[in-house]
Amino acid sequence: MEAIAKTKYLKGSPRKARLVIDLIRGRNVSQALAILKFTDKRAADPIEKCVRSAIANATFLAEKQNIAIDPDDLFVKSCFVDMGPHKNRRRMRPAPQGRAYREQRHYCHITILVSSDKPAEKEIKESKKGKEGDKSSGEKEVKVSAKKSAAKSEAPKKNNRS
Repeated sequence: MEAIAKTKYLKGSPRKARLVIDLIRGRNVSQALAILKFTDKRAADPIEKCVRSAIANATFLAEKQNIAIDPDDLFVKSCFVDMGPHKNRRRMRPAPQGRAYREQRHYCHITILVSSDKPAEKEIKESKKGKEGDKSSGEKEVKVSAKKSAAKSEAPKKNNRS
């Protein structure tokens, strides 16, 4: 069972909203709500509202299909923030060399997809490992031995200064 919720024209830049969205991606819904409750960012409250809306959409779709679903078993499958329109205001801000810039207000669109399917444990572990987890120990040893053999093959250069 999957359900989607969208929040459009949220005031604030998408870059700042992505900081909060990255905290909840791939998490259990109850964990995501707990994280959003204690996150000290302006975008956390509207994102929490969107997550609750996605949960309500999932339960509604489940009831419509006569399926029993527990909201605690839902996971945030995917979530992303898109850029909304820029609203230019009539006010001007001073700029270098006597110029003037118009003030811009940034808006963003948030989309959250919740699913009852459990995310694969392998994907979560790989994302936590980072760059070091991607390389196997065999690859590291080959690279080190290749560097040593290349250093041995180079003959030391003689200095012909008199």
